[in-house]
Amino acid sequence: MSIFDTTGSAQEPSSRVAFAGNRLDRQSEFRDDDCLAEALASDTMRAFAISRGRAYLRANGAGFEALHHAEQLAAFDPDLDNAILLGFSETNQPRLAVPVRLDPEELPDTVKAIDPRSIYIQGLVSVSLLGELAQATSLVAWSKTHQYCGRCGHPTRPRAGGYRRECTACDQMLFPRTDPVVIMLAVDTQSDLCLLGRSPHFPPGMYSCLAGFLEPGETIEEAVRRETHEESGIRIGRVSYHASQPWPMPHTLMIGCYGEAISTKIAMDSRELEDCRWFNRAEAAALIGRQIEGGDMRSPPPGAIAHHLIHDWLTHGS
Repeated sequence: MSIFDTTGSAQEPSSRVAFAGNRLDRQSEFRDDDCLAEALASDTMRAFAISRGRAYLRANGAGFEALHHAEQLAAFDPDLDNAILLGFSETNQPRLAVPVRLDPEELPDTVKAIDPRSIYIQGLVSVSLLGELAQATSLVAWSKTHQYCGRCGHPTRPRAGGYRRECTACDQMLFPRTDPVVIMLAVDTQSDLCLLGRSPHFPPGMYSCLAGFLEPGETIEEAVRRETHEESGIRIGRVSYHASQPWPMPHTLMIGCYGEAISTKIAMDSRELEDCRWFNRAEAAALIGRQIEGGDMRSPPPGAIAHHLIHDWLTHGS
């Protein structure tokens, strides 16, 4: 059976990637402007402390804590005027994302400033918190870059607990942004091969799926075909959506697809890639195996959607 004919497993593929599984009740459509003040006044409030795209984690025995209560948060010089109410936990605890001003170099030894990618790769917080962390870092990044109105240039102010911003002069409303990226595994179904490439900024030995930003006036399928051809010279026919992944660097949604190759001769764009090649099943399986065992060539880590695209192709057929 072809990967393009499968109906999927019982487990939703997107549930297996890092930063998935955010269970907060966001209530983003039903908020009063005083909801942030109420959340900050709650004894059960817990907050992520965010600075320059990194979360402040407190050492706690052998692990780390990403959530801080009010007294702990105060030690980081929080910017409460630009705090954002993320939502409410299953026990109705208010959950906040708070930009903090204390420089990472001034943190005590018991607190570390760590970027979301490193947090998930090193397993520093529970899997259940990664989705909330993605939401927190993405919203803080968006809010910081939208302090001024793009239409008239005047300052903006937070509304609805920071979930949108409003211009103080022209009243234009600004909403959080998500940048869509297509990431695709091109598959030659006749020869049972998959196409992987190496970007110059990848860690040594890593090969991954091709990827690129979705452009205005373009469908997901068109973006898969365009990006694959631009980077590798390979033409794509059928396109099948497989899974998605929030990627908080700073506010991206990775849209994972399979693309059926209708040509096989690679014409690599050396400005984008330093290598691009076809891998058979044994070679692709070895890439994933070396990710677990270590080695010279490897796939992206298990939490990455590219890892799952390769793994699921190996599992479900050509």
